[in-house]
Amino acid sequence: MSLDEATIQFLKQLGEAGVKPLHEMTPEEARALGGMLGAMYGSGPEPASVEDVRIQAEDGGSFGARVLVPAGTPRGVIVYYHGGGWVIGAIDEFDTLGRILAHRTGCTVVLVDYRLAPEHRHPVAARDAYTALRWVADGPGRQLPIIVAGDSAGGNLSAVVARRARDEAGPAIALQVLVYPVTDCDLDNASYTDPENQLMLTRDSMVWFWDHYAPDLAARTNPDASPLRAKDLSGLPPAVVLTAEHDVLRDEGEAYAERLRQAGVPVEFRRFAGQMHGFFTMVNVLPGSAAAITTVVEAIDGSLR
Repeated sequence: MSLDEATIQFLKQLGEAGVKPLHEMTPEEARALGGMLGAMYGSGPEPASVEDVRIQAEDGGSFGARVLVPAGTPRGVIVYYHGGGWVIGAIDEFDTLGRILAHRTGCTVVLVDYRLAPEHRHPVAARDAYTALRWVADGPGRQLPIIVAGDSAGGNLSAVVARRARDEAGPAIALQVLVYPVTDCDLDNASYTDPENQLMLTRDSMVWFWDHYAPDLAARTNPDASPLRAKDLSGLPPAVVLTAEHDVLRDEGEAYAERLRQAGVPVEFRRFAGQMHGFFTMVNVLPGSAAAITTVVEAIDGSLR
């Protein structure tokens, strides 16, 4: 299926604005582009409370998080790790999405502002992600079901923390929501090399992201960078895996869903036809986002019954 019309028009607008390819930008330029896109999403529903906090990291540093508490008694806590190739992205850009998830699920949403590469290379983001999970379990998630969720690099981090929690008898996770996740460092599979998938995210831009996050090629094969390469995926939390038809990350996300199934993990999988990478978070911009959010909300509702 070809791209949907809304996506075609969005890409046309980016082209007319003279936005250069991501892999030709500096990290600072790419972060500014992310901020520009975030400004298009609107404000989202008003939660009962919003609190920005600092979390102490394993290495003695710290990173931020935003806690969005819905009206009423929270049913659970969603720990959300944003996308951006471990290089770009900030919680302000994902605030609207977080507010929507809090409003529609009745869960507290914790947006994790893990530290970014190249200033903080692998495995800092993965360690910050797990530290955030433990912080939630000891605080807003105490005695509540905990869901880990994320898109792209955030989906990668969700998969990583779910496995680490299993291995270290860490916090119990009720559900992992992986939206077009990065699961492998193979940059030459079919979805990576398909010309129709070279859209807002391209093979070249993923090379750029990996070079900033994990320049050591050997480190990329570590399951904490490439969760698809973990030997054992059994005993992990139930998973929701969403992919986009026109996405360089499509095949690795679907391969991870299949590996989970083979390991006996309950998996709900859906490929969104006519969509490109990034569509999930483009609330109020791409109509496909609303359908994907509804899929996630329904899965969370089901896990909390």
